[in-house]
Amino acid sequence: MSRCVLRSRHCSVGACPAVSVALRGSSTTPVHHQVPRQVEKPEIDTTWQMRALPLKLQQPVPSDLEIAQAQEPKDISEVAEELGLHSHEIDFYGRKKAKVSLDVLDRLASEPDGKYVLVAGITPTPLGEGKSTTVMGLVQSLGAHLGENAFACIRQPSQGPTFGIKGGAAGGGYSQVIPMEEFNLHLTGDNHAITAANNLLAAAIDARMLHESSQSDKRLYSRLVPVVNGKRAFSAIQIRRLEKLGINKTDPDSLTEEELGRFARLDIDPDTITWQRVVDTNDRFLRGITVGQGPKEKGAERQAQFDITVASEIMAILALTTDLDDMRQRFARIVVASNRAGEPVTAEDLGISGALTVLMKDAIRPNLMQTLEGTPALVHAGPFANIAHGNSSIVADRIALKVAGRDGYVVTEAGFGADIGMEKFFNIKCRASGLVPHCVVLVATVRALKMHGGGPKVVAGAPLPREYVEENVELARAGCANLRKQIENATKFGVPVVVCVNKFKQDTPAELAAILEEARSAGASEAAVSDHWSLGGEGAVDLAKAVRRACNQPSDFRYLYNLEDDIPTKIETIAREIYGAAGIELSEQAKAKIDTYNRQGFGNLPICMAKTHLSLSHDPERKGAPSGFTLPIRDIRASVGAGFLYPLVGTMSTMPGLPTRPCFYDIDLDEKGNVMGLF
Repeated sequence: MSRCVLRSRHCSVGACPAVSVALRGSSTTPVHHQVPRQVEKPEIDTTWQMRALPLKLQQPVPSDLEIAQAQEPKDISEVAEELGLHSHEIDFYGRKKAKVSLDVLDRLASEPDGKYVLVAGITPTPLGEGKSTTVMGLVQSLGAHLGENAFACIRQPSQGPTFGIKGGAAGGGYSQVIPMEEFNLHLTGDNHAITAANNLLAAAIDARMLHESSQSDKRLYSRLVPVVNGKRAFSAIQIRRLEKLGINKTDPDSLTEEELGRFARLDIDPDTITWQRVVDTNDRFLRGITVGQGPKEKGAERQAQFDITVASEIMAILALTTDLDDMRQRFARIVVASNRAGEPVTAEDLGISGALTVLMKDAIRPNLMQTLEGTPALVHAGPFANIAHGNSSIVADRIALKVAGRDGYVVTEAGFGADIGMEKFFNIKCRASGLVPHCVVLVATVRALKMHGGGPKVVAGAPLPREYVEENVELARAGCANLRKQIENATKFGVPVVVCVNKFKQDTPAELAAILEEARSAGASEAAVSDHWSLGGEGAVDLAKAVRRACNQPSDFRYLYNLEDDIPTKIETIAREIYGAAGIELSEQAKAKIDTYNRQGFGNLPICMAKTHLSLSHDPERKGAPSGFTLPIRDIRASVGAGFLYPLVGTMSTMPGLPTRPCFYDIDLDEKGNVMGLF
């Protein structure tokens, strides 16, 4: 590749005068995508001048926190400069993290996108199989060891698991985001902004019902459109409500009594309210509450609940939005309840969608951090992977793809197994973004495959049974039924699959070799063992090279279903094609919801299945690759602002509880003020 003589580590991306002439935009056609034919033109070297951070590897591997605190991160200003970001595109939050402006997308609009890589996994054990760690190790290998432009895009963790039982989500071992304390604790306050926005909307619902219950139409109208300085005027959001009602008037004094009543009264049916309050803490005693017990709210009591913040639709919207205007429009479409006539009541009807946007105006900007080896990471959004789609944000991916450039790589992660996170990434996130993936990395472990092969139950916090710490090739091979099914699931979308066997210290060469053999015979384009947990990027070089080869293979990306299909057909397509079910069974409640959503105009939304992540089926005890079962759909709910319907397969908890011994027992500050006990 020819070198651009004007380019240096101090030359911002897009500032090079040759860039705008030589680089072209890439196709974002999301269906039946073929790798475009390369047009002959002068090439520009846009390789980042990245200063890699050396690792001081130790054996045995210390705790995640010890490793993270032993590494001195670069100032985030240095990382931003290495990426070519301009000063006005960065807002610093201390010296180790920053927010990136969406203005980068305007400046780099004509730049080509990099390669788009999704990390998913087989059906995991309750311990998790290391997808986040694999993302970090792969990016460290691509960037620090192979000299590629490589960006990690991952979700921001919830405070709930951090202080509960799961711990943090920065990766692990020598493949992490740093500083891991800041990553896991508050970061730049995005989750707090989501909590504030969500609860403002919840407060508005109850307040509006209270005021409507105690006032006449005229009195209510006079307070909604008050006289200020001798004049009454509608706000902009109130004019939009009038237009929605078909009332083409802008003079508040010109409404008839009938129009006045229709405008002022939302007439919310309390039994249909779906919007709950949230808090980013595992608090099981908030799963069921009674609101309205104050003396001034007498008679307005109702049963409600709290969800954890990451389960809020505000979080799902943040992850799926493409810009500020799109986020504003999505907030407007949030359906919080139905009125007594069965019509949807939205945040726009409540007059609050603009205020929600104001609360979220900074949270929409991704957070720039770095890995242990100094390669960049964008941390943004953290939606649940069951009732939501479990992927980090579209805006982070889009920024990373532009900054990485044509020959760079952006590696992102889908939550839970490929049957959940990957399927939703393709059918929901790619539809919203228009971005086309180049390959899937499917993470497997010997431990998980032995479980799927018939091994004993794996319990978080308990010692592993001997089957998992002693060689048993036959058990691992038997469990490859799950691996084969997840490879099949990925290839249904027309993209190459790279199997990564995430190596644990107890794994034997014979077990690892058997899994690689099974992966290749099942249709994986590439398969590699990776030891990034104990060796960092150096341990993932084989995986990184396999990903590079896979990204240069032709792909034919396609969706699993058409949005125009009816709701039951879309659900059954996922159940049959991805889970292996023979069919679905709709409860009467689910059938009634389908009728409601069709009547309200939501039938063409994509499907976001909410089921257990511990099995391909609805039963967490059914391991391997079960087939021929009937998938029960007990209910269907709508996240209209986010843009999907989510069928419930079994009971989904949206508020985790604290265990007998939570992680917070170990978390404290030492005498120097350093955090201890995070993992």
